[in-house]
Amino acid sequence: MKKEGKYLRLITIIIAVFGSVMIYSASSIWAGYKFNDSFHYAKMQAIFLGVSIIAMNIVSKIDYNFYKKKANLILLGCLILLILVLIPGIGQVRNGSRSWFAIGPIGLQPSEFAKVGLIIFLAKYLAKNQKNINDIKKSIFPILGVIFLFFGLIMLEPDFGSAMVVVLTLMVIIFASGLKLSFFGYCGVLGLIGIAGLIIIAPYRLKRIVSFINPWSDPLGSGYQIIQSLYAIGPGGLFGLGFGNSIQKQFYLPEPQTDFIFSIISEEFGFLGVLMVTSAFAFMYYQIVKISLSKEDLFAKYLSSGLGTQIILQALLNLCVVVGLIPVTGVTLPFISYGGSSLLISMVSIGIILNISRHK
Repeated sequence: MKKEGKYLRLITIIIAVFGSVMIYSASSIWAGYKFNDSFHYAKMQAIFLGVSIIAMNIVSKIDYNFYKKKANLILLGCLILLILVLIPGIGQVRNGSRSWFAIGPIGLQPSEFAKVGLIIFLAKYLAKNQKNINDIKKSIFPILGVIFLFFGLIMLEPDFGSAMVVVLTLMVIIFASGLKLSFFGYCGVLGLIGIAGLIIIAPYRLKRIVSFINPWSDPLGSGYQIIQSLYAIGPGGLFGLGFGNSIQKQFYLPEPQTDFIFSIISEEFGFLGVLMVTSAFAFMYYQIVKISLSKEDLFAKYLSSGLGTQIILQALLNLCVVVGLIPVTGVTLPFISYGGSSLLISMVSIGIILNISRHK
């Protein structure tokens, strides 16, 4: 394996282990109250981490061309899962969203699998149609139909955060293929119209936008999480309050081990902790970009860059939510937030990229 692959594996494990430690810190009080075991979430995440590392190592040994051969089948499987999760009695409702399969105490999110399935399919499609990439009717419209189908199914759950990550990632891959810029201008206009339509259909989304602009307009409702997140970030200063000394995790910030765990990191480790986490993600993406640029095989190039972009975009969206730059989306911080599905899929994505790095 090239040095980029070794660095990528190392930084991935470092971030994930750090995430498990922070999950204990962020959740210990909440878990002690809810389960009478302050280590409950930490132990579960440790199991998720062990399984995910094993999965990453196994996937890193599977020739990435296998996914090219099975791209259509993988996409079909993801489509079936997204349909099944919408059926009452099969899909489980959590926080108002029917987006989970319950397997004992473990929940699996099919939208996480769909992210990887779509990237694999799009990488194969673009590599095959590279010569006609600017013939929008023949090369782009068919793939847009697939993207909108999956976007619609994810929105039916509803899971706006995952849907946005999917669309933004796929648009970045299409942009990297060399498609003319005017197409993205039209997509931007269409996106604004679509967002307006989604707000009309579900007015609660407008409340989220208003609370993002002025969270104090509804401090005990839609603006509550952002306000408590900012209360966590503010006192952090340069060095933070120290590991385990967060105040906001004491029933102020709801379930701080999930979407808003970065707030606890900022509170306990201060600006240096923020710099440490963001630098780690930047270093990870830098190694992925180096791997992608070193490949002449278009499928490998699109696949590795797409998987890396999906991870970094999700991280950026999460950080922007936590500091109040964009409305709350429900997107987790990859490798760090509590959750088995997100961690497993992120690790599998890294495993695929590691395999690509092995090939000359």
